[in-house]
Amino acid sequence: MRKPYVLLLSLLGLLLTAQATPAHAADNGSWSVYPVASKAAARPYFYLSAEPGQTLTDKVAVQNKTGAPLTFRLYAADAYNTARDGGFAVRGPAERMHGVGAWARPAGSRITVPGHRTVTVPFTLRVPDGAEPGDHPGAIVALDMGVPPLERSREWGNVDRGSGSLALGVRQAVGARVYLRVGGPTLPAVSVEHVRISRHQPLIPGLGAGTATVSYTLRNTGNVTLDPKVELTAHGLFGRTLLDRTLTRVPSELLPGQTVRLTEPWDGAPQLDWGDVTLTASAPGTRQSASASFLALPWLAAALVFLVGVAAGVLLVRARRGRVRRSAPVRRSRPARTTPSRPRSSPSARP
Repeated sequence: MRKPYVLLLSLLGLLLTAQATPAHAADNGSWSVYPVASKAAARPYFYLSAEPGQTLTDKVAVQNKTGAPLTFRLYAADAYNTARDGGFAVRGPAERMHGVGAWARPAGSRITVPGHRTVTVPFTLRVPDGAEPGDHPGAIVALDMGVPPLERSREWGNVDRGSGSLALGVRQAVGARVYLRVGGPTLPAVSVEHVRISRHQPLIPGLGAGTATVSYTLRNTGNVTLDPKVELTAHGLFGRTLLDRTLTRVPSELLPGQTVRLTEPWDGAPQLDWGDVTLTASAPGTRQSASASFLALPWLAAALVFLVGVAAGVLLVRARRGRVRRSAPVRRSRPARTTPSRPRSSPSARP
């Protein structure tokens, strides 16, 4: 079974002239994929709304920026958040689809685009009768078919964070995002889970600054895409405020049902304190908090406290034993019993 791979979509728009790629098109420098402009205006992504059982039609454009013809596999895919940083990503063509990837079908699954030309492909999106209401993000993806994919035993490539594409050896994919909302009740809900704090402190207090890392899990438990805001606060002994900040390393699009594990560095963390950290995640219509306690104690101080505790324990045990010995009753020794000796009989006199 082949190892699944991730296809990351472009996160940055490219502002070009009217004859070039439209604004916000997904682009890797060699080709781009984007929605065909409507009569009203150009569209950065597909924004679609449908009721369960409804069928939609639209068009996607694939532009070849090179001088040679390029052949692509065109398919629809479900989107998800990467576990590492919450980035927007889509499933590979061999993975199982449940939303847009299962409902959308391009008119052609394999297309060849001549050099410096653009091909427009219609697609149909049929929403099933039992579709769950809410957001179903995905993408229409153009996967380069010019070179066979790498074997499973070899490396699967590196993500190009600048363009948003993933190179599988020399195979790449670019997709136009699809934001589909199915009619029905919507429920925004976010949760914060598994808050942890790890400390990195100098051995001797005062020599160097203390640092810490706060890690937590952010989960979208609702059925709509969220743009969560996360606040981090920390309090020490007697309620002193040690930290109060709004975090910036948070995904701007937390998709329904998705979970991401995030970390936040804390420079200048206390070297000697006892308190707790609290993370509060909020979005329109939802808010939740979670906390974790911490004990900041330098290693040297901890070792001294441990040694003092051991010494105190030894002295306490000895003192208890001494009291037990002093309070024990003294047993008197009994006199030895003597058996009276029988008198010797004198020899009888001879007659």
